[in-house]
Amino acid sequence: MSTERPTSEAAEGGDLSEFGYQQELRRSLTLRDLLVYGLVFMVPIAPFAIFGVVFNASMGMVPLTYVIGFVAMIFTALSYREMSRAFPISGSVYAYAGRGLHPAAGFLAGWAILLDYLLVPTLLYVTGAAALGSVLPAVPQAVWVILFVVVNTVVNLLGIETTARTNKIFLLGELVVLALFVVLAVVAISRGVNGATWTFTPFFNPEVFQPSLIFAALSVAVLSFLGFDAISTMAEETRGGARVVGRATVLALTLVAALFIVQTYLAALLVPGQTEFVGDTATNEAFYTVAALVGGEWFKVLVAIATALGWAVANALVAQAATSRLLFSMARDRQLPKFLAHVHPTRRVPERAVLLVSVVSLILGLFFVGQIGLLSSLVNFGALFSFLVLHLSVVAWYLIKQRQRTYGLHLVVPLCGFVIIGYVLVNSDANAKIGGLVWLAVGVVVLVVLRLMGRTTQLKVG
Repeated sequence: MSTERPTSEAAEGGDLSEFGYQQELRRSLTLRDLLVYGLVFMVPIAPFAIFGVVFNASMGMVPLTYVIGFVAMIFTALSYREMSRAFPISGSVYAYAGRGLHPAAGFLAGWAILLDYLLVPTLLYVTGAAALGSVLPAVPQAVWVILFVVVNTVVNLLGIETTARTNKIFLLGELVVLALFVVLAVVAISRGVNGATWTFTPFFNPEVFQPSLIFAALSVAVLSFLGFDAISTMAEETRGGARVVGRATVLALTLVAALFIVQTYLAALLVPGQTEFVGDTATNEAFYTVAALVGGEWFKVLVAIATALGWAVANALVAQAATSRLLFSMARDRQLPKFLAHVHPTRRVPERAVLLVSVVSLILGLFFVGQIGLLSSLVNFGALFSFLVLHLSVVAWYLIKQRQRTYGLHLVVPLCGFVIIGYVLVNSDANAKIGGLVWLAVGVVVLVVLRLMGRTTQLKVG
């Protein structure tokens, strides 16, 4: 085995034996499948749902917020790429930190991102139910939550190929709606609808610009970028090895950032001279109001439905798949109950992990109906904390354990990512930090119990 690379070429091609595992999941995904998976997870039309919130926080400079968000996240994406090349296995940051930094750090990183992965489907179901509630108020939002959970669970249990095909259908639908908005918005701006003119003010408004405004908005906008990291959970189901996973991670983030910037720039132009939407209703329906300006009431309804399906079905579908793979990976290493490591002999999916995620999502979804803000902040904490550990893992593995001298990619990049993510985490919602720290404390207790029971957290590094 080369001293320059922590895994052999065989391992990069999909040989799991060096890590003490057997190939149990079906290896059928391509680069295109991973790109679709990542895009669906991040939702190309995600700004539709939170445009008003980010608009208010940034005083109208929404596209600038997404530019900064992309810059912040690209450092993390590069760190994921490097660690996925070193360890081409399921488990995401749990597997990377456990091998690159320390097994205990890996467990806590996995435990932290579980908070993200377990709550993401719940958040998406609640968001989708709220969107459809504005279209069909007579139907209780709880009914939509139940329907979303059932549909996604069935699709995921059918196998990864079915999930991949469904992803493509939903992504196509989202892109069609987005393309329609772009065309209608360009026409509306060119005609001066609502006083709109072509200007770069949404990118930089010197009259109201303050760095603190942008970083405050970034803490909200970063939620839209969460999901590119989940591509790494599909490593054991991908053809072409670890390089495909790393390439898909960076490409998916770049593509979705471009889509976010374009759509929010056009939407901001259509509310010229405005730096705030007043009231919760106006803020939550800000993008839908813009959609009505460019296309009329029918287009507003179409955008609302697309948002609901994009978040609560498409995004939740891949979120459930990613969460089940993380549970499978941790259970396989005896860090969680062993029954979660069971794989269906025919469909080759971790069916018990899928079912557990669906049950948890259903219970939490019914409990948290209407509480989107709290769920969003908790999701952010779990993801951001795990990203911090990821960046430390890159430095520890490549510079300390492998004694490489690749300071640019393995020191400067993770250091930049660590500082940016750390700033956002420190300035996040107080309730989110309290809830997140309580969750981490529970994780520490679980880790201690595992040690007392004689279960090792040591992971094979190849």
